[in-house]
Amino acid sequence: MINKKPCLAFLLCGAAFAQNAPAPVFKFAVSGDSRNCGDIVMPAIASSVLKSGADFYWHLGDFRAIYDFDQDMAPPASIVPNAPHITIVGYLTQAWPDFIAHQLRPFGSLEIFLGIGNHEVIYPKTRAAYLEQFKSYLDTPRLRAQRERDHDSAGGPRTYFHWMMHNVDFLSLDNAGNAFEKDEMAWIRARLAEDRKSAAITTVVVGMHEALPGSKGMSHSMCDTSAGVQSGREVYNLLWDLQQSGKKVYVLASHSHFVMDDVYRTPYWQNRVLPGWIVGTAGAVRYRLPRGVPTATIARTDVYGYLLATLMTDGTIRFEFKETGLSDLRLATAGKFPDPLVEWCYAKNADQTIAPPEACKP
Repeated sequence: MINKKPCLAFLLCGAAFAQNAPAPVFKFAVSGDSRNCGDIVMPAIASSVLKSGADFYWHLGDFRAIYDFDQDMAPPASIVPNAPHITIVGYLTQAWPDFIAHQLRPFGSLEIFLGIGNHEVIYPKTRAAYLEQFKSYLDTPRLRAQRERDHDSAGGPRTYFHWMMHNVDFLSLDNAGNAFEKDEMAWIRARLAEDRKSAAITTVVVGMHEALPGSKGMSHSMCDTSAGVQSGREVYNLLWDLQQSGKKVYVLASHSHFVMDDVYRTPYWQNRVLPGWIVGTAGAVRYRLPRGVPTATIARTDVYGYLLATLMTDGTIRFEFKETGLSDLRLATAGKFPDPLVEWCYAKNADQTIAPPEACKP
């Protein structure tokens, strides 16, 4: 007679494992750096995000170049010979409204969160002008309600903020000037202290434009200034302590125009590694990868796309890079841009300079 008990036990164990396995809760999408060719790339990203089932899209900053004309607004004559002329005043006046019209509206009714990048504060742009232009995105019902629950004394929207969804605290930080300023640091300390105490918060996701110091982003990060190193190291250590307390912590940035994971597994941080991504792939001129990058499971440049993040029931988040190809760009823009410009953005929007590695200060 065949003993069926081991088989039955196997089936029961398998069923129990399936019941206890983490299951998806919700999704969100994130990327940054959409200057240069964002009007062509972002509609393709939006189309993919809308199909993905993501609950929101988070832009980590650098909407327009500001210091020079973006190629999608003022194509060089070598690419589009008969492109209309645009003046400096016309460009600076239209840069941000153009970003809203061509890069954000394709998301339709999907909720959008905006982080601030260093190009948002390039002269003549200022944080005050940024707050005025993007007030409707920084003072949404969700963010306003969050400030009210926090008894926030700021009295209105700021360039840094947070919101809570599904036991996750999302923090959008402002290091557009390379460092976290005094008031923001006080807010970050208080926010993370609350998260540590809260039984309702299982996961903390921190997004910013420039990666924290000591990342594989090397010098193109908060390592650029002593104030950036000092304030960035404190935030990193606060997040490390939060992770050690049992919370799930994830750190997202853009600024470097490539995609890479495991960006804090470096000699700088040794065994104090936070899960981190760089995803500056929304249209900006593509940078070369830093030399000798070990351990990353993904390290790519000359690509466009976004991270699709899936929160699981155990509080972990799974990240997947979703690439947009040339056919996606053509389909999403639907003939609104000359095809030579679309092809140039896809194939030639790149800087071939390899930045020399620079040691971040202790």
